[in-house]
Amino acid sequence: MVSRFMETAANRDYSKEWQSPGSFPWIFQRPKAPIEGRPVSVRENYVRCVKGGQPYWMPAYFYETNTVWPDAMEEHPVPEVDGYDWWGVYWHMVKGIDGMITKPGTRTISEFANWKEELQWPDLSVVDFKTDGEKLQKLLDPDRPHIYECVEGIFERLHELIPFDESLIAFCEEPELLEEFFQKMADYKIESCDNIFKYYGRVDGVLYHDDWGTQRSGFFSNEMFREQLMPATSRFLKFVKDQGKFIELHSCGRNMQYVPEMIEMGIDMWTPQPNANDADYLYENYGDKMTFCFPLNIGKDWDESQIRAAVRDFVDHFGEKGRIMCWIMTEDMDPAKDEAARDELYHYSLEYYSRLYGRDI
Repeated sequence: MVSRFMETAANRDYSKEWQSPGSFPWIFQRPKAPIEGRPVSVRENYVRCVKGGQPYWMPAYFYETNTVWPDAMEEHPVPEVDGYDWWGVYWHMVKGIDGMITKPGTRTISEFANWKEELQWPDLSVVDFKTDGEKLQKLLDPDRPHIYECVEGIFERLHELIPFDESLIAFCEEPELLEEFFQKMADYKIESCDNIFKYYGRVDGVLYHDDWGTQRSGFFSNEMFREQLMPATSRFLKFVKDQGKFIELHSCGRNMQYVPEMIEMGIDMWTPQPNANDADYLYENYGDKMTFCFPLNIGKDWDESQIRAAVRDFVDHFGEKGRIMCWIMTEDMDPAKDEAARDELYHYSLEYYSRLYGRDI
């Protein structure tokens, strides 16, 4: 029997577009103009950078990728307006940031100890992944890498089902039951990714979302992370890697302490929260072991010469190990400034890597 929260998903016409214009999923789904005149495909260069394979230029993060954001995955309400996801979690759109949070006080089960009896897991067999995949494939640029946005990670889903403090208490009071929950959640993540890989055409990588910390530190000691969160997470990520996909991590918080665990789990790349982590420390200590994406903030009063100089400084500072991507961020969202920064990033880093790797470009 399909739960009441799965009924919409089971009966949706997936041949239609469902996201609200202007929302983040809608933006992610928009087709992008081809990037032409590069010595290798944008996809090949991006993969080289992710895996430490001597890129031809430093990628402009997000601009050079296509995001696979299925309408068929209702980890948030579809479309993203106030309402329930298919877990029975009520989400609220926060105006001004255009992002969703769970409604304060949301509780889908009476207490964590009762999750086996009370929690209704999504039945993915009733979802039309095939039709949704055929629809979204038409929007993807074949020259760009295609990255599945895998939101609401194994830990995040726990504290969306019950209050956050109770989620942390479960680590101490119900460790065995928590391990069962995380492993079942890993099964769900594997099943969902299996459908994405099967029905959405070429998928090169997975961007896995799971926030692990505050702006001061991680939520867990490294010992607790290794014992209770890492086993299920590692099993899920191994499935992804075994399918030949690279793994990017989105994990907000000051999570530098977990980088050794990230590397051990096979994570290829992390985009650290910029106001909580030390980019220089990460680059100096781990920049040859995994890829990082750091922001380049373009001031609203900068002219073109200042923008281009800042881009060159960024490449000079972070380019040598070949495993850094640049996320160009303009304060005033000026397309001309974005274009100038991307142009300088491509041409300057192309020359930089040609010298570094002895290429004749």
